[in-house]
Amino acid sequence: MAKLRYFDTGKPADPEPTPAVSTTGHSEFLRTGRINRDRPHWLAEERRYMTHQEVAERTAQKLRNAGEKTHDRLNGFHKSIRFPKLIFHHTLKDTPHLGYCHVTAARTQFAQYEDVNWAFYIANFFARIGQEENFFEDINLKYSRMYFAVAVHPDKEAEDKRLTINRDIRGNGVLFHTHDPQIAIRNVLLLGARNEQLRDIIRQL
Repeated sequence: MAKLRYFDTGKPADPEPTPAVSTTGHSEFLRTGRINRDRPHWLAEERRYMTHQEVAERTAQKLRNAGEKTHDRLNGFHKSIRFPKLIFHHTLKDTPHLGYCHVTAARTQFAQYEDVNWAFYIANFFARIGQEENFFEDINLKYSRMYFAVAVHPDKEAEDKRLTINRDIRGNGVLFHTHDPQIAIRNVLLLGARNEQLRDIIRQL
């Protein structure tokens, strides 16, 4: 796949300076036989190409802003539900305009599972959650956002015991996966609710 190139659409190139001495169009044609086309009006606007690092920085800022707002909404629902703010992001290799943001993480129990550690993410694209090393499969830009939560546990093979997806939960580790922000908020609140009475209230939202 060819390496993507990005340009800044919000910063048009400065127009070329107007010559100090100008002549009317018809006199210039009669004198030289040429039509003097005004360059600022005839040349296509120059594009300022951006480095992948610049694109990644812009993507990071947007992802962090989305993570901050979502975290505020979660903690503004009920005083008994509080989630830690654990916001960090990653951009996808060779496509720095695409990325995902970790918003929060906690522990819960549901159905036949007890003490499940989980993490909640937002992405600026939609994709199928895979089960192999490539976690995102079939990326689709039809939706501008994707919300998902996965069960996590320490990676036993990693020396630093970094967290990895716990695929023993539900077969693939995915607790929910949606493009709808309302569904995402409700599902995270359900994971964070401490009793069934509060869960009943959340389900009615």
